[in-house]
Amino acid sequence: MSRPRRRVGIMGGTFDPIHIGHLILGESAKEQFSLEKVLFMPSGNPPHKRNRCGASNEQRVEMVRLAIASNPGFELSLEEMHEQGYVYTKETLRRLRQHHPDTEYYFIMGADSLLTFDSWNGPQEICDQCILTVAVRDSMDMETLDDAIIRTKEKYRADIRKLESPNLDIASHSIRSWLAEGKSIRYYVSDPVLDYILEKGIYGRL
Repeated sequence: MSRPRRRVGIMGGTFDPIHIGHLILGESAKEQFSLEKVLFMPSGNPPHKRNRCGASNEQRVEMVRLAIASNPGFELSLEEMHEQGYVYTKETLRRLRQHHPDTEYYFIMGADSLLTFDSWNGPQEICDQCILTVAVRDSMDMETLDDAIIRTKEKYRADIRKLESPNLDIASHSIRSWLAEGKSIRYYVSDPVLDYILEKGIYGRL
């Protein structure tokens, strides 16, 4: 009898900063799809763009580390934290599958990302290497999302699953703006992340 394949989720992004919406999405995916763990994968910025997005690479990594430290089902992955900067999703999946051929990867994405999926680099290769899990958003008409799912399935022979998760309309750029204006972001980010941001003076001025 063959062993069941491991199920691992991937949560990618700049995480500038990581907020509770990211954490709830990861936990929802883990529960709904019975994932062994969820990899939180901050993307790198090239040297000429350092600090333009807010926090440095090192600070963003540390914020992710702090945010997920209390959850044994979450793991920090530095697969996309490269000095040369941005790494395409298809390349990350290719490397992961080469090193872990026994693992089935669930790529967690927002519904809005599915609408622009055709413009991604190598959408067919992405679909060949993972299951797309799409978070349902109240701000998107369900018929529009269903049409996008059907179209993507047919075009790329994709395996797409809807991810039911509490819909928290939080954006990292809003958090950065609030901090720059001296407003509170308590409860939008975890306490360890908030303490780190204040200690290091991150986002104090955009």
